[in-house]
Amino acid sequence: MNIEYQQRRSQLMAKIGNGTAIFRTAPMAVMHNDVEYNYRQDSDFFYLTGLNEAQAVAVLAPNHPEHQFILFVQPKDREQEVWSGYRCGVEAAKALYGADEAYPISELNEKLPQYLEKADRIYYHLGRDRNFNERILSHWQKLMRTYPKRGTGPIAIEDTGPILHSLRLVKSNTELELMRKAADIAVEAHNKAMEFTQPGRYEHEVQAEIEYIFRKRGAIGPAYPSIVASGRNACVLHYIENNCQMQDGELLLIDAGCAYGYYNSDVTRTFPVGGKFTPEQKILYEIVLEAQKKAIAQVQPGNPYNLAHDVAVRTLTEGLVEIGLLVGEVDKLIEEEKYKPFYMHRTGHWLGLDVHDVGVYQYGDDKPQILQAGQVLTVEPGLYIVPDTKPVEGQPEIDPRWVGIGIRIEDDVLVTATGNDVLTAGVPKEVREIS
Repeated sequence: MNIEYQQRRSQLMAKIGNGTAIFRTAPMAVMHNDVEYNYRQDSDFFYLTGLNEAQAVAVLAPNHPEHQFILFVQPKDREQEVWSGYRCGVEAAKALYGADEAYPISELNEKLPQYLEKADRIYYHLGRDRNFNERILSHWQKLMRTYPKRGTGPIAIEDTGPILHSLRLVKSNTELELMRKAADIAVEAHNKAMEFTQPGRYEHEVQAEIEYIFRKRGAIGPAYPSIVASGRNACVLHYIENNCQMQDGELLLIDAGCAYGYYNSDVTRTFPVGGKFTPEQKILYEIVLEAQKKAIAQVQPGNPYNLAHDVAVRTLTEGLVEIGLLVGEVDKLIEEEKYKPFYMHRTGHWLGLDVHDVGVYQYGDDKPQILQAGQVLTVEPGLYIVPDTKPVEGQPEIDPRWVGIGIRIEDDVLVTATGNDVLTAGVPKEVREIS
């Protein structure tokens, strides 16, 4: 795996030329008082180093004659490690992570200038840590003050995102192996949830079954707070209370994925708690399923990213007109976004180290991202007949028989050289399979 990280660093250094890039680890997050959440590394830092420790800095300096990859890490400290876990330490940082040089993090201010003074710019993302931002800005300002005497030094600071995130957007074979594993685990968990669900059980019982499989199969845990939403709860897009008892005649919407080796899956299925759709549930479900199938068909190399969303919106709008929840000409309804009370989110997002992974979706209003092999995205249309929704001007009152139904179907889709590969196809979604 070290070769993989080395290749990523080499790709980035080739793009920054005579610049120097600086990456900081994620801070420790406090759950309450002095209890911390499980540590989760900053994705950019992890992508380039594989180091899963806090309080470290990585520097990439292709212009330096000896050290192109430098790590600043916490030194070994037996007393601290007894409480908080082992550290790689300064010496092992070179052997384990391939650094050309490593220093204690306490020496950052002293050692960093040598890697900046001949760079033509600094690549650094101004994050939420204002104190660290100020440290980097202070180094830059000092070098700028002496620039007239030396004629060298960084004359600008540029965000690392646009360059690095274009690399992260296309997954390597190593990354895809991890993503397939995360998808396989999620498939098993969703299938178990379908088997386990029955009237009278609670949403949190289903959540427990899902997350048990995540951990049993070696995942780090949930990729995001699991959504297990029965009945009207499914109309809340980010419902996470998961505390209601499931009733016969309701639908259950489960949106749950896992993180495996830092890579994520993201899957949603909706199915009847008691095993049988009501007529209204079935009609809306089939509209959403058709929209998802047509959207997935547009995930092809060379197609614009937004085509899947546009196709899903048209299919959903046509379905809403057919059943009378919307009235009017489809093109005009889409142009005026009359469908939005029933479908208020996009049809998907990039997937990878982050659940909503990095990468540009479009370059201005008229230049969408073009899909290419190696990209992974979710496709997740839905319909939500939210209680107390006010009818849009010129549209009919909502018939009560539709109210409270929430449906979403989501799969993880890899763009291949010849089309696509649905990584989560192992979770059933056809009406005949789930009712």
